[in-house]
Amino acid sequence: MANPAKGPASYFPSIERTYGRPVGEWQALIRASPLGRHGELVSWLKTEHGLGHGHANALVAHTLAEDRR
Repeated sequence: MANPAKGPASYFPSIERTYGRPVGEWQALIRASPLGRHGELVSWLKTEHGLGHGHANALVAHTLAEDRR
């Protein structure tokens, strides 16, 4: 049995169901944004794309963490 996702990735199934876009598309949008700070990106996703705070925060946190690797 596979281990369930933890941390920000645990939100991904709900994000895909709720907003109808795969996580990879959200990550591409985040990476293409001229904004770079976590809080700016979260606010942008909320205001421009209608995401809830928890979902926006999870996407930004996971994407920025991947990019730091």
